Amino acid sequence: MLDLLKRVDAYPKTFEEFSFKTLMGAIVTIISSVLIGVLILLEVNAFLTPNISEELFVDTTRSHKLQINVDITVPRISCDYLSVDAMDTAGEQHLHIEHNVYKRRLDLDGNVITGDKPIKEMMTTTEKKTEQSSTEKAVENTTPACGSCYGAGVNDTHCCNTCQEVIDAYRVKRWNPNPEDFVQCKNENITGKGQSKNALKEGCQIYGNMEVNRMGGSFHIAPGQSFSINHVHIHDVQPYTSTSFNTSHTINHLSFGERINFANTHPLDELKVTASEGATMFQYYVKIVPTLYVKRNGESVHTNQFSVTRHQKVVSVITGESGMPGIFFSYELSPLMVKYTEKDNSLGHLATNICAIVGGIYTVAGIFYSMLHTSLNAIRKKIELGKFS
Repeated sequence: MLDLLKRVDAYPKTFEEFSFKTLMGAIVTIISSVLIGVLILLEVNAFLTPNISEELFVDTTRSHKLQINVDITVPRISCDYLSVDAMDTAGEQHLHIEHNVYKRRLDLDGNVITGDKPIKEMMTTTEKKTEQSSTEKAVENTTPACGSCYGAGVNDTHCCNTCQEVIDAYRVKRWNPNPEDFVQCKNENITGKGQSKNALKEGCQIYGNMEVNRMGGSFHIAPGQSFSINHVHIHDVQPYTSTSFNTSHTINHLSFGERINFANTHPLDELKVTASEGATMFQYYVKIVPTLYVKRNGESVHTNQFSVTRHQKVVSVITGESGMPGIFFSYELSPLMVKYTEKDNSLGHLATNICAIVGGIYTVAGIFYSMLHTSLNAIRKKIELGKFS
């Protein structure tokens, strides 16, 4: 039985006295061993890295808000003279979005002005302001003084004690406010003349996030005070002309949700754009693709990828182009969703690949060494016989 079992041996051995070792064989062995080790390490690393599968299907989620993360630097226009506005295709306008957006003053060299702190203002919509006006009745009796709304109040007892309250009351009425005519604005020193004092002598960094309705829309950063009159969105840039504004900018970061490094969630990061002349309007047309990322532990991350088409033009009477200087982003949402799923790699697949690496390199190295050894022996014999030329 033992003799029959030995006949199955696929690895027959030779006596050591019939084998010999060479320097060339040692070199080939060392090289092949190093190569095997490197390839095994790469294979183990690939095994530990999760495999990501990709699917595409119709988006049926019911998320009501879209988060926009922005970090944009405008080095040639001051924060007091820049407005951040957003609107959607339903016609709802969000004026002076400052709910989670900050403005940081910079000097003309891009450095933060010493002692300056980022400014944060509450982001309110026209609808919210209307509700606020109705609730002011409950607290007006405790207010020591009642400022005039200059005819824009909800009723005779409506008080406007701050400049912003007067302007908001005018917006509810769809009137065009002039801050220089309001005592509240003069007391707070935020009239047009006060704002224009350093309009072109400072820069501004605008960063933070805002939540908008989950539908197509737009947002922009533009100079001047923004107003809504008869459902028309306008900016008052007095006392300057459009050609006075240099809208060069740097997009430090822009995303619509959480950041995923391997996905296209932030293609505009670190983009620097220079305006060759004044009154330049920069337009970014963004196509957003909802994305779901499912990790190995089952955690799900909802975010968005997007692609961008850029366009710019000079708006002036000479060029005949309409518009206004600024940075404008228009976005649309795709009805399809991309789903990325992390999956663990198979241990059997790893073992198979390691065996293939070891056996393949060992076999190829053996064939290479046999050819090399045979060739060297043939050359050596010809030299000994004097037939090598």
